[in-house]
Amino acid sequence: MAVTLRTALPSDRDAVIELIHRLNLFEADLVSDRRRDYAAAVAYYDELLQRLAKREGRIVLAEEGGVVVGAMGYSRDEDAAYVVDGVRRHGTVTDLIVHEEWRGRGIGQMLLKEAERLTREGGMTRLFIGALVANEPACRIYETFGFEPYVSIMVKDL
Repeated sequence: MAVTLRTALPSDRDAVIELIHRLNLFEADLVSDRRRDYAAAVAYYDELLQRLAKREGRIVLAEEGGVVVGAMGYSRDEDAAYVVDGVRRHGTVTDLIVHEEWRGRGIGQMLLKEAERLTREGGMTRLFIGALVANEPACRIYETFGFEPYVSIMVKDL
């Protein structure tokens, strides 16, 4: 069967939350500030929908045979006034999750290509994505796809 992409519906809520929960567990092994409880994934999903609604966004699902195997949050954003007009408006991949059993099959690349398409469709030429520095596999994949470091966010625990 082929993997297809579609915009998430309210009925996909549980499938998306399950993917978020799996990502939270994975990231909790990388950094100490991630919650492992399922309630955190539920709260994040609700938060994500609110943010995407304000930013011309959506959740795009990768599906095979009726099974959700990946999800991507995508929004259209605008940088501060000091950024030149040609790239001030841009697309943003807010989240990219592929179920661990489906990784290595090009699903993440399909979702990223969709983000590129949505960005171009919106008349924009710049696409942003973020990743935990500790998530080296994701960083490598994004760099292979053509992303390069742009902003470094640093943290100091007090």
